[in-house]
Amino acid sequence: MAYDQNVQYLSLAFWQIIMTAGPILAIALGIGLFIGLIQAATSIQEMTLSFVPKLFVVLGAMALFASYTLSTMTDYFMFIFEEIALKGI
Repeated sequence: MAYDQNVQYLSLAFWQIIMTAGPILAIALGIGLFIGLIQAATSIQEMTLSFVPKLFVVLGAMALFASYTLSTMTDYFMFIFEEIALKGI
């Protein structure tokens, strides 16, 4: 297996990580920023006010994006297993 092909597979794996985890992490970042702004404006520094809403929103986002994540990961692993079968490893 050539070095360039290994780099291509690694690049594809990193891109897959970004595409599957990115939307959920972006939502977590957005809700954390929103809650942080509210806490700064109201001077309420309670830890549960930042943790509990973020937990529920991230769980909801994971439920919302579950079919997308599952389908993209299934396609990726089908591609990887086909490549392994073609290489005869």
